Amino acid sequence: MRKDPARHSFEIRARDGDARAGLLHTAHGQISTPAFIPLATKASVRSLSSTEVAGLGYELVLGNTFHLHLSPGEDRIAAHGGMHGFMGWEGAIITDSGGFQVFSLAHGGVADEIKGRRGPQQGRVRVEISERGVGFQSLLDGSDRFLGPEESMEIQAKLGSDIALVFDECTPSHADRDYTARSMERTHRWLDRCLDWHGERGPSDQAVFGIIQGGVHEDLRREAAERVGAAAVDGISIGGALGKDKEEMNGVVAMTAPLLPPDAPVHLLGIGEVDDLIHGIGVGVDVFDCSVPTRLARHGVAFAPAPEGRFRIDLAKARYADDDTPISEGCPCEACRRHSRAYLHYLARGDELTGARLLTLHNLTYMERLMAGAREAISAGEYASYASAVLGGAAPWAASPSAGASQAL
Repeated sequence: MRKDPARHSFEIRARDGDARAGLLHTAHGQISTPAFIPLATKASVRSLSSTEVAGLGYELVLGNTFHLHLSPGEDRIAAHGGMHGFMGWEGAIITDSGGFQVFSLAHGGVADEIKGRRGPQQGRVRVEISERGVGFQSLLDGSDRFLGPEESMEIQAKLGSDIALVFDECTPSHADRDYTARSMERTHRWLDRCLDWHGERGPSDQAVFGIIQGGVHEDLRREAAERVGAAAVDGISIGGALGKDKEEMNGVVAMTAPLLPPDAPVHLLGIGEVDDLIHGIGVGVDVFDCSVPTRLARHGVAFAPAPEGRFRIDLAKARYADDDTPISEGCPCEACRRHSRAYLHYLARGDELTGARLLTLHNLTYMERLMAGAREAISAGEYASYASAVLGGAAPWAASPSAGASQAL
């Protein structure tokens, strides 16, 4: 691990078991942890302005290197003050490496996302993987593109993010142990190349996080933790295939987190379900990113204290057509304060943009309150009770220690 306070630092202020609350210091301010990171995939948290996202309490967003490279391009963004100036965001920004996107291109998911297609698609995008990096065909104009460790770091430098992720090979979930091991070894060689480029040419105030691969295999995760933890990185992200179901995923995260340097900020990539966050915090994860809250909102689905429904309700269903109650009693978001489930059902069924906006505000408010309650509970030494209450169906704002104290008065 690198120690460079002028670039980045992590301060652990409270512990409760393996859970911890702290401050992540970056060039664009500090982030209270544990924290959820909304996705600003294309320099926008979909349907919200940067001011609105900050107003919800968020201090960090995530930009997508692959998408921003394809359009509008890193040079254009750099000419407008980097991502901060381009999207009018005054807080911190983390950028992924583009690795997940280029390695998933052949499976169709990214192509469908870019072109807005739905349903099964015929054909695959041409992708050529080598030791040097990944060659692929642009999904926007058909041009030949290439992304490798050096290219990824250069793009992230031009985007001006506060935290850049190293370029890694993302192992598919069906890969066997031999493939996973070879993939992890290539990721480690790419780690060295990322750090060499960044050390010579990277911004002096940009932190770099390494990525732990290894699939579901404990020995590979251990090897990756030792290798990445010994490198000159500023933090560590847990990535790769985490298992076939929640039980296996939680086991892999619980197995991996204790292997990491105890003073390193830990980032869990692509995980954003309520129960998964509660579990991750409990084993020592500090930050999470995921598209789930905003993606669900666009499909009429809202987070709610409903463990029997995976902590979500589908407002597009007919049962909510005449429901005059809010999504969640006590939620401070605009959707809950001013509107009924019936109105939100109507908007969702009609694919109204207002519905997507209101549910995005709600889902991100829910996640922010979940994290704020966790920080408060850790500081009070009551995280186990908080986690149990949330998993049992209590709303985050009702499960926090301060809420319990208010009810006792």
